[in-house]
Amino acid sequence: MDETQRGQTRSRPKRKLRVGRIVVFLLAFTVLICGIYTFIQYSIGHNLASGEKLKTEDFTGDKQSAGERENILVLGVDSRGEDKARTDTMMLVSWDKKKNDVKIISFMRDIYAEIPGYKSYKLNTAYYLGGVQLLTTTLQNMFDIPIHHYALIDFSSFESLVDIIAPNGVPITVEKDMSEKIGVSLTKGQHDLSGKELLGYSRFRHDSEGDFGRVSRQQLVMEALKNEVLSVKNLPNVPKFVGAAEGYIETDYTKTDKIKRVLDAITSGKLEIEKLTIPVEGTYSFNSYSHAGSVIEINKEKNKAAVSEFLEEK
Repeated sequence: MDETQRGQTRSRPKRKLRVGRIVVFLLAFTVLICGIYTFIQYSIGHNLASGEKLKTEDFTGDKQSAGERENILVLGVDSRGEDKARTDTMMLVSWDKKKNDVKIISFMRDIYAEIPGYKSYKLNTAYYLGGVQLLTTTLQNMFDIPIHHYALIDFSSFESLVDIIAPNGVPITVEKDMSEKIGVSLTKGQHDLSGKELLGYSRFRHDSEGDFGRVSRQQLVMEALKNEVLSVKNLPNVPKFVGAAEGYIETDYTKTDKIKRVLDAITSGKLEIEKLTIPVEGTYSFNSYSHAGSVIEINKEKNKAAVSEFLEEK
């Protein structure tokens, strides 16, 4: 081997080393830029919601056993600046993180419920009378379900969060023209709905389906929003969304856990959602009381069994 060949042989490792250093530098630089972007966007979102004053709810959740589904009571209220409000949306979101599936149980707000310490009223009155804890206790007594955590959001905050995570709108197929008492006018067909429009769609109930139709739409909206949060195209919006959620969503989760739940959902991939509405078909009747108005009276045992069967592992 002549001197020229030996020189070329010796120079190759140096070139490889330089290329390796450049790659490491570029990766580190990319991570740094992503970190700065994430921090800035999180701060912007956090500042957007900084004016919100979330009250501290009395809440004692059930202790979660290892491997148990995590059950979160998700509530939507239209407070309109008032101290007391009724819950328009009451859902139990049950998440099995190992199997990566989510089950949602929606409770009709007009269910005639035995509220501890009070007369029987519509289920959504429990929150008005005693906040999250009283509603939690009422549901636990009626359906024998563990509730580990809660999350509560006002409708105006819901609109803001939707516009942050999906600034171009959330794709929804509107099944009919809708406008009565929802603050927006929607026409039949496929649309990308803004936060205000999506809220109006989920609250519409002035048709033959009434509250049952509204609950069905609320479940559809939850699934559509899940798809938007997990969408690759919306990934840049997640830090801002998480920051805003700090001020817009009231929950017993710590700040760290709240962020972790969003990140867990994103990194876990697609979450399949199964849905159930309580009361189930054939287990209820309509009635009216002077102190409570029009209500839905349910067969508690049959609906308790339906909840248990729905949540059990298969």
